[in-house]
Amino acid sequence: MRTVYTFVSMLLFAVTFSYAQDLALVREGDRFGYIDKSGNYVIEPQFKKAKSFSDGLAAAQKDDLWGFINASGQWTIEPQYEKVKYFNSGIALVNKNGEWQYIQKSGEGLEVPAADKYYDFKDGAAIYKKLDKVGLLGTNGQLLVEPTYESIKKIRNGHAKVQKGVYWGMINTKGETVIPVEYEELGNEYHPSGVEAKKNGAFGIIREGTFYPIEGADKVWGFYGDASLTYARKDKKVGFVNNQGEWIIAPTFDKVRAFSGGLAPAANGKLWGFINEKGETVVDFKYRDAEVFSVDGLAPVKEKRWGFIDKTGNLVIPMEYDITAGLAFLAGKQQKGFRDGLVRVKTKKGWGFLDEKGALLGDKWFENAEPFVSIK
Repeated sequence: MRTVYTFVSMLLFAVTFSYAQDLALVREGDRFGYIDKSGNYVIEPQFKKAKSFSDGLAAAQKDDLWGFINASGQWTIEPQYEKVKYFNSGIALVNKNGEWQYIQKSGEGLEVPAADKYYDFKDGAAIYKKLDKVGLLGTNGQLLVEPTYESIKKIRNGHAKVQKGVYWGMINTKGETVIPVEYEELGNEYHPSGVEAKKNGAFGIIREGTFYPIEGADKVWGFYGDASLTYARKDKKVGFVNNQGEWIIAPTFDKVRAFSGGLAPAANGKLWGFINEKGETVVDFKYRDAEVFSVDGLAPVKEKRWGFIDKTGNLVIPMEYDITAGLAFLAGKQQKGFRDGLVRVKTKKGWGFLDEKGALLGDKWFENAEPFVSIK
């Protein structure tokens, strides 16, 4: 029986994997289409306007009306809306005849309590506003959290920052209190290593219900990725602290960015380099700008334009490009460098994707290109 179960599990995984693909929205001429990671069109350019895939569907426009297509380019929800937002948690906001409403992937509407404003779903919940109070709405159309807060900020990583009076806390999308509403300032994003905050005039880190003040800090930033350190400022200089608020790298830098892969960009004066978790210089301070390393082991660095170095500081891709995180809905803290073996860049020829050796995907430039999105 165990052998049969293992075989069935492997078969299901193989079937699921075989249908997974990554697609990027691109514009060629005056029409939008979608390419795969070979650079070939999966959906030919045919739409006047379109958006990146989200939750397995993409919004596209036909005859000035919006509908939704699947990864084969087939209409799953016919064009009938004046405006649309992205699908998330199986729900999307659409505007028809001047009114916003929620729909499900079937195209059926979702009945919800009357609200004064409608918000996108994220991680199974949406902000719900009634009069001057806000709560959370569930994907079944019922309230998860009654509107008792003055403010609820954007849902991130299954959590949301909430306000009562002048104080801030954090709840999860079940409405459970994760951080009590007792902080003067609070980070916007939950991170398992800790959340930056201010209490009784002191800046510090909240970890497992305990607030750890950082000696002398007048600002602190949030944790990034799987890094064990984040950065804070003291006396106009920046250094790194752990999640118990202890200075691990003294605040001696003018600017820094997050650790990733054991290295962090840091600036002395106007020049950027990279340091390790001991604060030692690994890549000399010689760039006009620098971004974090991706999991692919390359980091963007800038002189007049952007190129990419490896962790030894060797220039792998020449400084000939512009970079940006893109306009896709998923941007947020999205890194500007490589993601899953490709990076989105711009030149005078247009937008395109480079691999880790600097080769242009499909040997083609586009009028616009958005980051790849995984579709299952």
